[in-house]
Amino acid sequence: MTDTDDSEMRDLLALAERLGRNPLVIQGPGGNISLKRDGVMWVKASGTWMAEATERSILIPIDVAAVLDGLAAGDPACETCEPFVRRDLTDLALRPSIETTLHAVMPQRVVVHVHCVETIAAVCLSDAVERLTARLSGLNWSFVPYVRPGAPLGRAMLRHLTAETNVLVLGNHGLVVAADSVAEAERLRAEVSQRLARVARAAPKPDREVLQAAAGDGYSIPDDDRRHAIATDLVSLAAARRGSLYPDHVVFLGPGIVTADAGERAVDAARRCGRVGTPLVVVPGAGVLVHAAATPGARAMIGCLADVTCRLASDDPIAPLSADDEAQLLNWDAEKYRQSLDARMP
Repeated sequence: MTDTDDSEMRDLLALAERLGRNPLVIQGPGGNISLKRDGVMWVKASGTWMAEATERSILIPIDVAAVLDGLAAGDPACETCEPFVRRDLTDLALRPSIETTLHAVMPQRVVVHVHCVETIAAVCLSDAVERLTARLSGLNWSFVPYVRPGAPLGRAMLRHLTAETNVLVLGNHGLVVAADSVAEAERLRAEVSQRLARVARAAPKPDREVLQAAAGDGYSIPDDDRRHAIATDLVSLAAARRGSLYPDHVVFLGPGIVTADAGERAVDAARRCGRVGTPLVVVPGAGVLVHAAATPGARAMIGCLADVTCRLASDDPIAPLSADDEAQLLNWDAEKYRQSLDARMP
């Protein structure tokens, strides 16, 4: 591989690792990063973890001009962007990121896409634009209403870009920042996250006795008390019950959440909801139970849900993804591929 042979690329990969190890910015295999030069865009491979950027090869070289031409022509190849991979420059047998078009449409050399919880907590609200306008004043930003990730999002972004735009806030999704250097991209990312920051509520401790009674048949109590806030904090619970707030929740946890009735075992709640083996069962007031088969990505998304909902207020106008939005994600081959990679992780 040639993608680590220079200082700029090393800086990019070091940034990817730092962001990937911060669960408030990136969760599991989510988020992506890229660098354009000499007609080639090096972008994160689908299903890889940014946290591993300095330990293994995670970047795929793409013919960026071919991607842009494909988008303009409505080429279905833009759904995966596999035909645009520069196979002469890599032997990595992985697909490019499902967000390759997102990176291609930004003209800047460095693009960083994160699912930071501060952004998600802002963009899952029906009045997101109004709130963002106040907080992002002075930045060259634009808001893109939710559209399925992949080629549809890339085309939607084009409609919201100007020559000066270097920040795109994606409805029910996340944040994109772009710059001509790695350092400037990270400075901008940090500034936007800081501007959108909200105070996270402290949640009551879990009731392990109640949880133990609901556990079994593959479901157990996670050690991280932070995850239990989904159930023990009533405002967080109400927010989580509203539905799926962002795409990776649907991909790794399924649509919405499964909640157990009083005295009901987790396995029975999952069966009642037609979600046998679902990674997460919420026991209202007590805490959460996680299935032994939950993938690393699913476990990361449970933490993300807790981190997002504890930043939402009781009077926030939450606007979750629609059933159609969820169905598009669940039936999308690109996401099934990412799920299959996640299932192979130890």
